[in-house]
Amino acid sequence: MAQVFVTGATGFIGANLVRLLLAQGHRVRALVRPQSALTNLEGLPVELVTGDLFSPALPDYLRGCDGVFHVAAHYSLWRRDKDLLYRVNVLGTRNVLAAARQAQVPRVVYTSSVAAIGVGKRGQVVDETHQSPVEQLVGHYKKSKYWAEQEARQAVAQGQDVVIVNPTTPIGPWDCKPTPTGEIILRFLRRQMPVYVNTGLNFIPVQDVAWGHVLAWQKGQTGRRYILGHTNLSLQAFLQRLAQVTGLPAPRWAVPVAIPLAAAWVDEMALSRLGKTPSLAFDSVRMAQQTMYYNSQRAIQELGLPQTDLDQAIRDAVEWFRQHGMV
Repeated sequence: MAQVFVTGATGFIGANLVRLLLAQGHRVRALVRPQSALTNLEGLPVELVTGDLFSPALPDYLRGCDGVFHVAAHYSLWRRDKDLLYRVNVLGTRNVLAAARQAQVPRVVYTSSVAAIGVGKRGQVVDETHQSPVEQLVGHYKKSKYWAEQEARQAVAQGQDVVIVNPTTPIGPWDCKPTPTGEIILRFLRRQMPVYVNTGLNFIPVQDVAWGHVLAWQKGQTGRRYILGHTNLSLQAFLQRLAQVTGLPAPRWAVPVAIPLAAAWVDEMALSRLGKTPSLAFDSVRMAQQTMYYNSQRAIQELGLPQTDLDQAIRDAVEWFRQHGMV
């Protein structure tokens, strides 16, 4: 039984990671912000400490822990959130790593993202050895995750034991915000998706992502990247799987990306300046122009990353959304 510390425990990946750690008998201490909704942690035997990634008390919170899982991050594709993205994702990561060094925590698992790795040519599958130039990463979220990963690498170069995990697109329960993928599922269930864009993603059951974190803590090589992924699917193929699971019809028509791209530009770049709250992020559509396909063999072979049934993960996500009144 180990004492572990988790940031981002109230989020999608964090809530699933906390449940796995508890199931394995570990004691979990979780950092929660004063304004955080604690729905995902209700009823769990977790020690909660209040603060944020910049709390002066962070080294004291970490003292005596056998491992830190730094899962917390700010996700936004709105350009107005640029400064917040770099503050939370880059400077926050730097601060957590420094606090872990000060508290003499033996190992940190840093939750990066395949966003930091970038993409290959359209349809190309890439692995941990790939790196898109940072200037080619679409949007400040991806760039901030790249620079946050550089903080982890710099800490390793200074002798700190840090393992990096790069989840792809998780699916499953406890997606309360929801994530962009959860939003796709909800729009499908609400019959609000008449068309789709020709793009592609790598999908993974969120429980496998949680296992990937624990296995990286137990087996990962210091300073090494591990893509936590499962199946590469076009968005059309993913929607067809949703249709098979739910019995609802999948949208039949693909829309040229130029149409939502133009709409997003007008929405975020033009109308927002007139005081209108934008509804479609320009960078989210720019990302859809790329296929985000990844190879997870390193994590499978070196860590034993599970590859559980993706359709079951889709069922679990659908059932969770329905049970929580989100459909």
